[in-house]
Amino acid sequence: MTQPERRNVLFITADQWRGDALGCTGHPAVRTPRFDAFAAESVRFARHYSNASPCGPSRASILTGLVLHNHRSVRNGVPLDRRHTTVAVEARKAGVAPALFGYTDTAPDPRGLPPLDPALFSYEGIAPGFDPVCPMIDSADPWGDDLRRRGFLPAGAPVSGLYAPPDGDPHGPARFPADLSETAFLTDRALSWMAGQGNRPWFAHVSYLRPHPPWIGPEPWHGLISPSTTPPPIRAATPADEGAVHPWLAWRLSTFPGKHWVHGRKLDPKTMGDDDLRWLRAVYYGLIAEVDHHIGRLLDGVRALGQWDETLIIVTSDHGELIGDHWMFGKEGWFDPCFHVPLAIRWPGGAEARTVDRFTEHIDLMPTILDWLRVPIPRQCDGVSLRPWLEGHVPPVWRRHAHFAYDFRDVATATPEHALHQQPDQCTMTVLRGETTKYVHFTALPPLFFDLADDPGELRDRSRDPAYQGQVLEHAQALLSWRLEHDERTLTNMWLGRQGVVVREE
Repeated sequence: MTQPERRNVLFITADQWRGDALGCTGHPAVRTPRFDAFAAESVRFARHYSNASPCGPSRASILTGLVLHNHRSVRNGVPLDRRHTTVAVEARKAGVAPALFGYTDTAPDPRGLPPLDPALFSYEGIAPGFDPVCPMIDSADPWGDDLRRRGFLPAGAPVSGLYAPPDGDPHGPARFPADLSETAFLTDRALSWMAGQGNRPWFAHVSYLRPHPPWIGPEPWHGLISPSTTPPPIRAATPADEGAVHPWLAWRLSTFPGKHWVHGRKLDPKTMGDDDLRWLRAVYYGLIAEVDHHIGRLLDGVRALGQWDETLIIVTSDHGELIGDHWMFGKEGWFDPCFHVPLAIRWPGGAEARTVDRFTEHIDLMPTILDWLRVPIPRQCDGVSLRPWLEGHVPPVWRRHAHFAYDFRDVATATPEHALHQQPDQCTMTVLRGETTKYVHFTALPPLFFDLADDPGELRDRSRDPAYQGQVLEHAQALLSWRLEHDERTLTNMWLGRQGVVVREE
């Protein structure tokens, strides 16, 4: 197939969709027929990892191509330095104005802004370069406005009230119908915008909130999955046994792990009964099915426009979700369910459908998009384009590990700093994830090492086992080498001399 002259981009992200929750990988409960069908005609990356969590840090890595220790937007609300370019800024060099449907959770750089600038009073800013066609930030105003126009939501009422179940049923669905959900609304807006672009090349970033909490949805999605089909959580026998693995985990389990409210109740997996947890996991999988359905609508929309072979399509998630694993909700720690996420990409004119089992990371997405748009990849990027895989090749050199990090400081309250006797810049962990091993390095707390072949649930730390000392040292050295290789390097391969500026291209 010849390469198209017009080059569109449809970049779809879900929020908190873990990588094992796919029908095509044999999950016993989840239903993802549209993702599965898309993966069957594209390239699915089976070992794709986010570089950070939660949302803001992960999306910063996606949009800048930088790992956490370089972009330094380490928590939701920590500003992204304005010196870092983004995929949207760079894409404009190709003559397209990237349109945002949803959010990027980019806290703006406050330097130079007046103290009362409204942008400084929310972490849900928009990454530079995007045109906010339908921004779903803070109170999701566009969705709420649409519901008010339809007479479904009273004037002045917040959309949060829609998540209260009808008739006080603690397990009941949301009050709104499926065709008026925020996921449906965002899809409608994106489809309408794409249809209005005519013959112009376009770039749409559709950023869905779901399956992020609150874990309540409209029917048929809310009750789609039978709780009896959901796999049990992976965790130690008791929270105390779980916490014994590491001081950070013991502290985290002693506090409430996340703000997960459902039907007016704050849910804690340490105190929930098995039936309630199975029900909640079923709702989570149902929300994934809803997102999957609307991803299918977007794909159908591209086909209907006759632009299927002119559009790079990427489907992924910002990070995963524990949903009861390790006695926690959320996306904190070093666990695979927090960082392993789905990824499927269709590169028109590329390879036949295939599954890639080598490690890929979110930092690879910006270079891939810019490669498609024929825009030079900035020197700042830590990731590399996935184009060789998408065109059917096997790169001669590729990473042997996945790398991700989690920063657990709390700038506002310093709670973890005080509890664990850490300085703010010590509150971080970095992970080297191999084929069958995982090494977790804390800045000022003990390390961890897991033998995933023997312990896929990450329940037994081997870092102090004499039989594993050689592997622990090897992984620590590999992680140090990776950090040195991925230090900030924008100007490092430039040299000024009598002949002027010399630039060494890689």
